[in-house]
Amino acid sequence: MKNLFSLLLSLLFISGSISAQDAKEIIRKADEKAHGTTSSYTEIKMAIIRPTWKREMTMKTWSKGDDYSLILITGPARDKGIAYLKRKNEMWNWQPTIDRVVKMPPSMMTQSWMGSDFTNDDLVRQSSMVNDYTHKLLGSETIEGRDCYKIELTPKDNTAVVWGKLIMWVDKAEYINLKVEYYDEDGYLVNTMLGKNLKTIGGRFLATVTEIIPADEPGHKTRVEQIHMEFDKAISDDLFSIQNMKRAR
Repeated sequence: MKNLFSLLLSLLFISGSISAQDAKEIIRKADEKAHGTTSSYTEIKMAIIRPTWKREMTMKTWSKGDDYSLILITGPARDKGIAYLKRKNEMWNWQPTIDRVVKMPPSMMTQSWMGSDFTNDDLVRQSSMVNDYTHKLLGSETIEGRDCYKIELTPKDNTAVVWGKLIMWVDKAEYINLKVEYYDEDGYLVNTMLGKNLKTIGGRFLATVTEIIPADEPGHKTRVEQIHMEFDKAISDDLFSIQNMKRAR
């Protein structure tokens, strides 16, 4: 009986370990599909929607792994040339109208990016969904008629992340994030992300529209549409420099 009990405990431990590893692998596949294995280039249209007004921006983004990203605002005219640069654990903002580069402290990662419902962390991916969280497979659910894995992400100890918890729904067939719920450290829902308009772009079947909807601000929403995407093309580390941030086009 003792041996049987020990065997059952071992099987439960192994099963739990496999589930945890499977959940991490699912998140890794979804992350690589959306951002490339090595690099990505994207042209984006963003709409910040409020009950009484709407603001639109266009931008270009370059990323290389988890360590480097560059965002360049291309429109409207009043914002054109503003840029954000991430190099490993450091982040800068370039404001061409005042000819000034500002180094952004970690405390700013939780703040709104350009007045949208995204945080600075969401846009520059300061934290890694794969490496900075532990992953737990909660089961399966259907989102917009598609069978999805439901996975809980909780921050690892001593990692500087924005969120207290994430719940993600990842399409089983295509490894697409169709829904993400963002919770604060007290367990309150802050934002919900929805992936929409699934189609082939950049040679990959992806959600080409992303919406972020705040939980406690009715009528508020930020919509991002991917216009053009390229994946896993050679990008030099030199692109992600303060000098290039100032002259990016």
